[in-house]
Amino acid sequence: MSSLAESQVAPAPAPAPAPTPGPAPGPPADGEKRRSLRARDSDPGSSQGIQLKFVDLNRVIKLLEDSNSNNEERQLEILKTVVKRYENGLPLKDLAHIFKILNLCAEKIQDQEAFIEPTCDILKLCGLPFLKKKLSDEVNYTPITLESIAQLGYLMRVPASQVRIHICKCIISFYNIKPANKQLPGFHATSANYKIQMAELGGLAETLVLSLALVENQLAEKLWVLKALQHLSASGVNCKLMMKAQAASRICSHLNDADPSGQLLFRSSDILWNLLENTSKEEVVNQLSNLECIYALKEVFVNLLLHGFRHYDRQLRNDLLVIATLIAENPGAPMIESGFTKQLILLATFSEVKSPNPLVKGLKLTCSYGDFELKKLLFNVVTVLAKDLCTVPLLNEGKVVLALFHYVKPNEKPGVHDWSAAQYEELQLHAIATLASVAPLLLDDYMTCQGNTRLLMFLEWCAGQDPFFGQGNCFHGAGGRGNKLAQMRYSLRVLRPVVSLCDEAVNLDLCDQGAINQLLDILKHLANNSKDKEDAIVLEIQTDILLILSTLCENDLHRKELFGCEGVDILIPLMKMDPNKLYSGLGHNRLLFSTLDSLWCCVMGCYISEDYFLEKEGICLLLDLLALKQKNICNLILGILVEFCDNPKTAAHINAWRGKKDQTTARLLIHLWKQEELELGVKHDQNGRIVDTKKPLVGSFQEQQEVIPMPANCPSVAIMEVSENMRAKIYSILCKLGFESLPGLSAKDFVTLAVIQRYLDFKVGEVWSEICAEIKEEKFRPVTPDEEALKVISEASENVGKMVSNLQSEMLGSQQHQELQEEEKVYSKIQAIQKQRQMVNKSWEDFLTRTSNYEALKKAKRLQEKSIAASRTKSRPQNATLHSTEIKGLNTTTASGRLVTVESTPSELTGGPLADTDLALRKLSVRGGALKKIKGVKVLSSFKKNSVSVK
Repeated sequence: MSSLAESQVAPAPAPAPAPTPGPAPGPPADGEKRRSLRARDSDPGSSQGIQLKFVDLNRVIKLLEDSNSNNEERQLEILKTVVKRYENGLPLKDLAHIFKILNLCAEKIQDQEAFIEPTCDILKLCGLPFLKKKLSDEVNYTPITLESIAQLGYLMRVPASQVRIHICKCIISFYNIKPANKQLPGFHATSANYKIQMAELGGLAETLVLSLALVENQLAEKLWVLKALQHLSASGVNCKLMMKAQAASRICSHLNDADPSGQLLFRSSDILWNLLENTSKEEVVNQLSNLECIYALKEVFVNLLLHGFRHYDRQLRNDLLVIATLIAENPGAPMIESGFTKQLILLATFSEVKSPNPLVKGLKLTCSYGDFELKKLLFNVVTVLAKDLCTVPLLNEGKVVLALFHYVKPNEKPGVHDWSAAQYEELQLHAIATLASVAPLLLDDYMTCQGNTRLLMFLEWCAGQDPFFGQGNCFHGAGGRGNKLAQMRYSLRVLRPVVSLCDEAVNLDLCDQGAINQLLDILKHLANNSKDKEDAIVLEIQTDILLILSTLCENDLHRKELFGCEGVDILIPLMKMDPNKLYSGLGHNRLLFSTLDSLWCCVMGCYISEDYFLEKEGICLLLDLLALKQKNICNLILGILVEFCDNPKTAAHINAWRGKKDQTTARLLIHLWKQEELELGVKHDQNGRIVDTKKPLVGSFQEQQEVIPMPANCPSVAIMEVSENMRAKIYSILCKLGFESLPGLSAKDFVTLAVIQRYLDFKVGEVWSEICAEIKEEKFRPVTPDEEALKVISEASENVGKMVSNLQSEMLGSQQHQELQEEEKVYSKIQAIQKQRQMVNKSWEDFLTRTSNYEALKKAKRLQEKSIAASRTKSRPQNATLHSTEIKGLNTTTASGRLVTVESTPSELTGGPLADTDLALRKLSVRGGALKKIKGVKVLSSFKKNSVSVK
């Protein structure tokens, strides 16, 4: 055994110490004492003197420690007796002595091979369940058990193949516990997971990984060690211990070792998978990211690809490719240096692009599930490799774009290809998804393959009415069952990043082929067919199309004209979406953003489209969205409104808008300003007035920033702040609308409006203030004229702040005075109402007095007659005939007319109309206690015409 191996396994060259004995086993019973004494007295030097029922382990240890070579036979006999004694299991209380004996035997094996057999026999005993007398023994003997099981790993230093194999078998038996043939009386087996827990706590897995260095050249021993590690790696605790010993790197670097049985590769890959699942994936990948591991992985993978024919070989090959893909995700992995990247690219494209490379000569993938999975994994690894820009030349050399475009076409003859219809559909979607990652990197290859033409033709097929029944049974085919939405979705994913590169040649070629009109037709088709059903796939397709159109039309007036009114008709319904859907999780928020972006890039700047948008009440829709006060879209909408205000027709639409509770645009903008300044921490008093006249716009965060001298071409904090919030846009819109005659504003709104109106002056003063601070920070004194100019500018800025503050105070004072006047009016109204009530009450009391007191009624009548007489004129015309307007006998104080309605006593009780007057009827009869008119009385016709009806 080499010294290097010893240093890797044991902490010191010396043999590992035996576990410290725990609590003393206790004195034996009296019978056992007597038998022990008889055995010693009979023949202390003979093995026959030791009885089977009791073994003095201390005496055995002393005997083994004796270095006298003449005692070898006796030592072997005693060891056989010990094995026979504990053939049904090792008690926990004797565990420390047993492992002391085991270590002594291990020391003797190097010089005396006869001790191999008893050592293996004792190891077999360690594989049986440990025995306990009490339930608490498992807890009490935990330290001893931990140290004892940890010794199994250190015993791998023994240079005997049988011993090492039996150690591994013993460890494996922890997971496949077989009870002993007989149970000792008074003892019980420990719990099933007891040994596994002790192995985890004792760090056995780490020691066993280090022992791999001792068995590199012994295949049988290495396979047993890997089998034991395979069982141990099922636990997360053991996996962490194995990673400390660099298990991933040690195992992967030997994947390609000679092994006719194939067990080494199988067990090693299984251990690597367990490490990936139970520990940090990044840590495992870092251990595997070295040339030695990647070379081994590459050779094994290629060997399985070329010579593996069983389903097991294909599955193992695919598992190794997944591990290689995880390594490729690490930017520091030398995948290119090892040549593995070039081989993977070749294997991913050899079916579609013919290659003279001898590696793929005669290689053919079948339609079996293993090969189908391999093809998908190769597409996936190309996507991962494309993230490293150093791989781009290899992708170009391997003609990856051409190979992937092989699938950008409809499967017109399903079943003709090597793949089934469902397999081809899945590969097609996977290839297009891979093309979305590769095409922007290889733009020249994309144009050489006429990528725009192929994609537009494929999109035309996707939007067509040809019968197609997508399976939709894969990751990329989600939502595409029975339709072509999945194909359309991934085709647009390819087109969007290519267009976003803003390469003029690519975009011009795309527009020349009618891409704008074709994409608008797709949007209309989706809008008509998905009114009742909106899913995430349709929303994503709409979002991608709008983003593509925005990029194409942004800086080209002709393309905006192509977008035209047809595009506006598509945007208007999208802007009317239900605000509650924005947070549904389906993608309505992204669709709204792309809609607003398309409005900005495709409509604004084209007067025909702008006017049509205004006719469709688009400004009102924008203000409705702005009224939602969603922080993430307000800034974008305000920017659009600022641009739209350049159109002279826009101001009328903005002023005409009314929101909830008759809210005006000006009031909405002022509310957004207040909300923005509240978030920025700008200081105001409770009424909204300026507190700091020197820095009326500075927020708390900006105030905390230290002044740092910067070059003139670098924007300062005050300049950067303009683009980081909405205040500048609100100011610009109100400038377009005018600060005078804004409807629907309160006094506090006017207080805020005074600050908005002076925003530009305050911002200029803020910039000059920063200039003065930078000069002071640089300890630079300007010349006297400049210093005086700076002082005048600072004073002027402060005076503007004071003026605005005074104006705000006057506004608040005027508002307070107006409120007091309105309050006085309200109180006057209340007093008038109260006085009227008193007059009504007094009139009612007078009425009750007149109706209940006859004297009071006559008095009121006399007063009324006097008042009437006094009001008449004294001079009368000669020969004038005066007619009396009064009816004699009426005791009422109300003015009498041709009709009088009495609502008090019914006519049945009074005897009829005017019963007590001169015109009363003469004959009345009493019937049933009531006065009633006699039927026989005839009423004169002349009386009927001039009578007064009384009810």
